[in-house]
Amino acid sequence: MLELVVANLKVRPFRTLISVVGVALGVVLIVLFTGLARGMTQEMAKRAANWKAEIVFSRPGGMDLTSSTLNVSTAYVEKLDQIDGVQSTTPVGRYITPSSKGRFGIQQLDGIVWEQFAAMNDMELIKGRPPQANDEAIVDERQMRDDHLKLGDTVELFGNKPYKVIGVFSPPSGSRIKISLAALQEALEVNDKCTYILVKVRDGADPAAVAARINEALPGNTVNLSSDIVTDAQERIPALNTFLRILVGLGAFVSVIFVLLSMYTTITERRKEIGILKSMGASKGFIMRAIEGEAFLIGVMGVLLGLAVAFLASVGIGRAFELAFEFSTGWVGTAVIIAIVGSLAGALYPAWRASTIDPVEVMANE
Repeated sequence: MLELVVANLKVRPFRTLISVVGVALGVVLIVLFTGLARGMTQEMAKRAANWKAEIVFSRPGGMDLTSSTLNVSTAYVEKLDQIDGVQSTTPVGRYITPSSKGRFGIQQLDGIVWEQFAAMNDMELIKGRPPQANDEAIVDERQMRDDHLKLGDTVELFGNKPYKVIGVFSPPSGSRIKISLAALQEALEVNDKCTYILVKVRDGADPAAVAARINEALPGNTVNLSSDIVTDAQERIPALNTFLRILVGLGAFVSVIFVLLSMYTTITERRKEIGILKSMGASKGFIMRAIEGEAFLIGVMGVLLGLAVAFLASVGIGRAFELAFEFSTGWVGTAVIIAIVGSLAGALYPAWRASTIDPVEVMANE
């Protein structure tokens, strides 16, 4: 059986190659883009959680990666400082807006009190000085390199408002562009508000216990441990899982359609061969197994080609555009299963049609 299946694939190498490429395309769609989506969210989350602060105090929904509201009163800073176990606090405003200049079609800004933020999170300015005026900004090294900026240049924020770049900070944390909290409040016309408050606990204190005390003292708010911001990053982007499900469905559709069209055309051209096999005693089950065997091998070759292309493409794209990829064994396994099952499903109808061919009619007419 195996020799027959391999021989049938070799007879029509170009058509076999097209089928393999079609299956590989489905695998690449799933593996490459899920890896990019996971890498993007994890990279954003790690930057968002690149803090020495152990606790993030916010309002419900305020820490979603798509949230950009300033809905936390800065009056909470004084209240948090009074809670047992809290060493220091600093308010942070975050603003996210669609932008063609952003790497992923969005632009994120952080409004901070630099001295507090830097002292809490062991950050430093490697060039320039912190923002003071309401039209000044600082950026990280990656932003300077990507936008070909130098100190004294301007960046347009909030649509078309120019801000002068007066400093470069390191390491990256949260937004790659930061302005003063007062400047963000002024731009959004919101007074005495922020998006969240970072809380640093005292040495030896248990962050979970301090978080529990904050919840008890200030109910109705949201208290997250910084470590949790990274672990559930994918769940913090509501549309991401929907996008991934659509992507998986598209990959399955591509695999099924390519194999279906290829195998159906092949069966049409091989009616005489199939008629001869049936006249020699081949059963319907034998014919179907042979066709499904071809589809299975096409699926396996498509998986191998797709995985190779996806991993090579991720290396090339990562080096060229500095994009992070994070591949998951779960998504890779899903891609493999979809490619194999899709190939078998795509060949099912052609296999059934092949098994119903009448050898007498074929031999008489062909």
